[in-house]
Amino acid sequence: MTTAAAPTDVMTEDEVVTSFAVHLRAACGASEHTVRAYVGDVRHLFAHAREHGTAWREVGLADLRAWLSAMVVARLSRATIARRGAAVRRFYRWAAVEGLVQDDPAVRLVTAAPRSALPVTAEVDQAREFLEAGADRADSGDPVPLRDHAVLELLYAAGLRVGELVGADVDDVDLDQRLVKVRGKGGKERMVPFGLPAATALSRWLGEGRPHLARECSGPALFLGVRGRRLDQRQVRDVVHRGASGLAPHSLRHSAATHLLQGGSDLRSVQEILGHSSLATTQRYTHVTADRLRSSYAQAHPRA
Repeated sequence: MTTAAAPTDVMTEDEVVTSFAVHLRAACGASEHTVRAYVGDVRHLFAHAREHGTAWREVGLADLRAWLSAMVVARLSRATIARRGAAVRRFYRWAAVEGLVQDDPAVRLVTAAPRSALPVTAEVDQAREFLEAGADRADSGDPVPLRDHAVLELLYAAGLRVGELVGADVDDVDLDQRLVKVRGKGGKERMVPFGLPAATALSRWLGEGRPHLARECSGPALFLGVRGRRLDQRQVRDVVHRGASGLAPHSLRHSAATHLLQGGSDLRSVQEILGHSSLATTQRYTHVTADRLRSSYAQAHPRA
């Protein structure tokens, strides 16, 4: 529940934006990444309105459409424009409820949906190769290769988001049941299974690698940096880029989903594993699978 807003005529733009950020965190359960993006989008609108002699509380639908049109002229991506449209719709909906504006000018604002680009994935053989290479490096017994191998195995095996991986604690991993508890978007928890290779890599990291990096500052973090602190998202991206043929961490998540579907897993199960709130989000992976089936058919069938 958000705190009561101060009277509109005494609130500065910064105070309004700060209150909106509090609302996003407390009432919507938005991630810090989403909060930063939406706050930046609202500030972008405020700046545009000021340049055209309009205060944010006086913005109308025509002003919002002009703002979006300016971004189209500036050749911003459809994804950026769509997100900014979503941000200001949420902002003015909140502002109207809080009594900061008399009417919601964004209630009829429509933005084009971003193009649904097919995710970049690794082939099954590619994934096997870089995971086996990671295992070979881990055989040195050095803590960093042991950690990196466990990171790669878990990201791919469980299809985790990077934020979920770095937020995991040691007690979140059940090696006997081969399950990891993760906190996804909106703070939602779920249990995700992983296979024997990931269990082996995690067991070695916890038994042989983590104790060498652990410091007083480490706390319960599952994965640690060389100074003993919880591994951050940038470091994970570096680990994946080095160890997985230049792929991004999210590509391992995409690969996991695609390979599960190719192996016969049903869409609902993949949705639960990935923590998607909507089945429509998971369904995009069926396009990747269908494209590969068509390609295989075209190459092999005599009447293709």
